[in-house]
Amino acid sequence: MGAIVPSTNTVVEHDFHLAAPPGVTVHSARLYIARPSMADDAAIADLLQQVREGLEGAVRDLMTCSPSHVVMAMTAESFCGGVAGNDRLEGWVKVTSGVSVTTGATACREALRAFGVKRLAVLNPYQPVVEQDVVRFFAESGFEVVRSQSLRVASAISVAEISDQRLVETLRQLDSREVEAIVQVGANLSLVRLADAAERWLGKPVLAVNAAMYWHALRQCGVDDQFEGLGRLLRQR
Repeated sequence: MGAIVPSTNTVVEHDFHLAAPPGVTVHSARLYIARPSMADDAAIADLLQQVREGLEGAVRDLMTCSPSHVVMAMTAESFCGGVAGNDRLEGWVKVTSGVSVTTGATACREALRAFGVKRLAVLNPYQPVVEQDVVRFFAESGFEVVRSQSLRVASAISVAEISDQRLVETLRQLDSREVEAIVQVGANLSLVRLADAAERWLGKPVLAVNAAMYWHALRQCGVDDQFEGLGRLLRQR
């Protein structure tokens, strides 16, 4: 499989390699991000524009190793514009690459459908402008976002530096009796192992986007291996 990863990301490759079924390898192309600030809405808009400008070259480079499937490991862009925006992104990459594609938005939607839940809480590291797109996507996909929290991290690089303590506190704040599952987006935020633990003390699915993308990509490739310690989703087929 191939993965398109922003050059600021230090987490996706680590998270994907936590589970390595025999015969499956993941190879990445790093999409250049010159200005990693996420300090405000204007900075977020600039970051997303850099993603769009670099995407064609990244797909071109990735396809030289002939992957059978492509993971778009940049989740904010996949939620931008709601369902229609994700469909456009996914469709463009499919046509350009000639292979099947996983986006963060699609993977989260399919994972939630597999869980059979409807009422969500959402955690993201971005500014509220991205949160609005995430909520819109889930609403258009038939889910209700009951609670949502943006961590407003200052840069794409520092997303990976968010402490477990802060994440645990945020997960507890997002939880309530009406919330059936908690979803984390932002591929440079490694929540895979913490989500596995949180599912036990919250008693409900806690969906880390990197686990969702890897699960979706494996299943799209016909690989149904199951893994312990990485969340409920990767323990099921």
